[in-house]
Amino acid sequence: MPQTVLIVDDDPVQRRLLEAAITRSGMSAITAPGGQPALDLVGGPRGDQIVLMLLDLVMPDMDGLQVLAKLRVSHPDLPVIVLTAKGGIDSAVEAMRAGANDFLVKPASPERITVSIRNQLKIGTLSHEVTRLKKKTDNRLSFEDLVAKSGVMRQVFRLGERAAQSNIPILIEGESGVGKELIARAIQGSSDRSGRPFVTVNCGAIPENLIESILFGHEKGSFTGATDKHLGKFQEADGGTLFLDEIGELRLDMQVKLLRALQEGEVDPVGSKRPVKVDVRIISATNRDLATLSRDGQFREDLYYRLNVFPIVIPPLRDRHEDIPALARHFIERFAAEEHKAVAGLSPEAADLLERFEWPGNVRQLENTIFRAVVLCDGSLLDICDFPQIAAAMGVEARARRVFAEAPIPAAHPGRPSAQQIASPYVFTAVDGNGHMRKLEDIESEMIRLAISRYDGHMSEVARRLGIGRSTLYRKLKELGLEPGENENGFADEQPRKAAS
Repeated sequence: MPQTVLIVDDDPVQRRLLEAAITRSGMSAITAPGGQPALDLVGGPRGDQIVLMLLDLVMPDMDGLQVLAKLRVSHPDLPVIVLTAKGGIDSAVEAMRAGANDFLVKPASPERITVSIRNQLKIGTLSHEVTRLKKKTDNRLSFEDLVAKSGVMRQVFRLGERAAQSNIPILIEGESGVGKELIARAIQGSSDRSGRPFVTVNCGAIPENLIESILFGHEKGSFTGATDKHLGKFQEADGGTLFLDEIGELRLDMQVKLLRALQEGEVDPVGSKRPVKVDVRIISATNRDLATLSRDGQFREDLYYRLNVFPIVIPPLRDRHEDIPALARHFIERFAAEEHKAVAGLSPEAADLLERFEWPGNVRQLENTIFRAVVLCDGSLLDICDFPQIAAAMGVEARARRVFAEAPIPAAHPGRPSAQQIASPYVFTAVDGNGHMRKLEDIESEMIRLAISRYDGHMSEVARRLGIGRSTLYRKLKELGLEPGENENGFADEQPRKAAS
């Protein structure tokens, strides 16, 4: 699931060179021979996969400036890097004024092109994240800002948009971590209360002796320690939305007062002589079955019917696997930019692993798993070895170890090692199939094989990571019968110096 770059150039040789450079950097590339085919690709079914355009300035059918002019109308946020043999200042200024994000003169080195692409993608990701956070802070987050591709989530969005058009009470149901608060915020941002207060109350985290004061407020001197007047959450949310999270955890005696506040549109602060009118939109959320709790007497039935006027059920992530690639891509872009890592996406094996996992912690677990993997990753793509806990749960590590034990030392290659080439860097089997301890020599051999595969045959890096000298590493390779021929495995380092005895 790597990021896709669109190469627009009328020269087939340039297209091939640029495509090779982009592929080596861990991204995928598609090409267009001219301006109009490029615009057709951007506006077509694959357009949402394109994250950046490399654009030649001089082309016969439509020059780069014309392409930029049309592109900025339909896709104003798509980063564009102009590549041209005309390296004058006037050309650069003209291109930047037309909307180009960067300007490179041919022939540009693959490293320079890769750096420019990474910089533009990082700037775009951070810009989108800042925009999203600002909308969230201003309580203007909408459903267009949420990531979802599955049909069931599109139905959730449609229900949320319909509910946003009125002040009807909404009950959002779903497991922990599915994104109930985000849906509530999107409902607020899509309604006429957008931009007004959005106040969140976690009903399961409020101390029992402070529930009434926190929800409804209190007057100065109404109880010991009440040194000042305090506005409750209802008054804080006046004119906006009150989000009651984990409503099923609310105490029964507080449920009575909450019901009255919902029915009358007013609250009674502790110690106040008269009620206070409030204009609040109520959105509740729970990961429990309120209907069952009502039948068991643990939740007031009349309050349940008052809250459950417009129910919205968010399915768990295991029931909407189509959302996993889009969510993973979103989190990778975000965390790669935040952590200054050149991670472009997932390897096919890792993408398949994430899609097959059940995700009991839902989107929250996926987000934290991607965060950890991006921090640990040393390459351009996240591979199975960057998800050791998920791989262990899926039984992938043992399979990879078995395949690796029989595999030869892999050749160096520009990408990360696949699942069939690498064992887990975190687990080694200490016993053999008969339950006996393995020989130290075998474990050492396996670790050296693993390190060579892990670091793509770069022997200096292998030696450094194993904490031994390069001459010692080559000596062990020879002793273990692993020494490669000069042209056999293509190790990235020079041939070893003669080992010291």
